[in-house]
Parts: sequence; C-alpha cells; structure tokens
Amino acid sequence: MLGLGAVGVATAPYLQRNLESFLGAASDNDPTGLTGLLPNGGGFRYYSVASSVPHKDERNYRLTVDGLVDRPATYTLDALRGLPQTRVVRDVQCVTGWRVPDTAFSGVKLSLLLDAVGVRPEGKAIRFTCFDGTYSESLTLPQARRDDVLVALRMQDKPVSHSHGGPVRLYVAPMYFYKSAKWLSGISVTSDVRPGYWEERGYDVDAWVGRSNGRTDTPTV
Repeated sequence: MLGLGAVGVATAPYLQRNLESFLGAASDNDPTGLTGLLPNGGGFRYYSVASSVPHKDERNYRLTVDGLVDRPATYTLDALRGLPQTRVVRDVQCVTGWRVPDTAFSGVKLSLLLDAVGVRPEGKAIRFTCFDGTYSESLTLPQARRDDVLVALRMQDKPVSHSHGGPVRLYVAPMYFYKSAKWLSGISVTSDVRPGYWEERGYDVDAWVGRSNGRTDTPTV
C-alpha cells in the first residue's frame, strides 16, 4: 500500500498535466463550453465562445492599439517581448466558483501601451477584441491604468499557451476571470464603456472579485 501511494504521488503531476492538455485541446473545438464543466483537479477550466480559434505565433500575431489616440500602433509578439515586463502573482477567480491560487502572470502593463499611443482627452474607456472573432471586453480608463492589469505574455512562468488564450491575453488581476480576455488582438480607446461578450448576457461590467455578480468570494487583491 505504501508503494502504491508513492507511485500515486510521483505520477499525479504527470497525469494532471495530461488531463489539462486534453481539456485544453478539447476546448479548442467546443463552442458549447461544456468542457469547462469537467473536473480538473482544482485547476483551470477551459472556455471558448467560438466554434474554432486560429493559432497565432511570432510569424502572424499582431496587436493593434487604436481609437481615440494620437499615435495608433501595431505590435508584433517580438515587439511586446522587448518592452518592460511586469510579473503579478494573484489567485485567479472565476465567476462560476472555481479558483486557482497564486498564479503568476507576466507581461506589459496596459498603462505603458496607453501612454505610448497618447490617449486623447475624450478617451474614457477601453474596448478589447480577440482573434477568435467573437469575444470582447471593456474597462474604464482608470481601471485599465492599474498596475495589476497586464497584456500578458507568460502564465505560470511559461509562454501563454493557445488553450489559455495565447500567445497574448489580457490579465485583470482584481476582477473575475471573464474580464481577462483570451486571444487578445485589439485595444481600442473609446469615449464610453461598451459592454463585452458576457456583459451583454447579464454579467456585471464592473467585475471586482467579491463585490459583483452577487458573489462573496475572497478578493484577489
């Protein structure tokens, strides 16, 4: 029995990684989101609202920053990697209830990109779009300028995988995880907040953990 227990301990990380890889691959072709209901050992669930999502890498990834700005810009993946990087470690909290503690995200502060393009006085909010062709999100300008809001290139100290929204995703540390848009491709400064995909379906626009969506989860800040 002791021997079997030792084998279980030794193989558990390997089995967990394989389960996560399987669920991630399955979610890529699951527009229903049902893969997110499968148990995953306390780890992440995988959600997509599109029937399929193209893969992007150094060759074809582009991030546009435009809207009410003075100097619209387009960034390649290498260009984003060349900017100052910030690492944030917080619990990830989904509005559906699951939580992953002490998750590291690294990337470029969104505020740095906004400063680079020069937000015009009439710019009050940010709209985010994604290369899945479906998902969108939004933040007010003060929310977007927080130090814990990143254009993330790394997650758990590894490049963000496709299943987790890579190569680049948004990370909004103090809010429920639906605000951290996967497969980020566009950042547009707008005059007002435009509800994102889930907000149009009843979720709160301001998604502070523990203070929104009728939930009382422990805050992630």
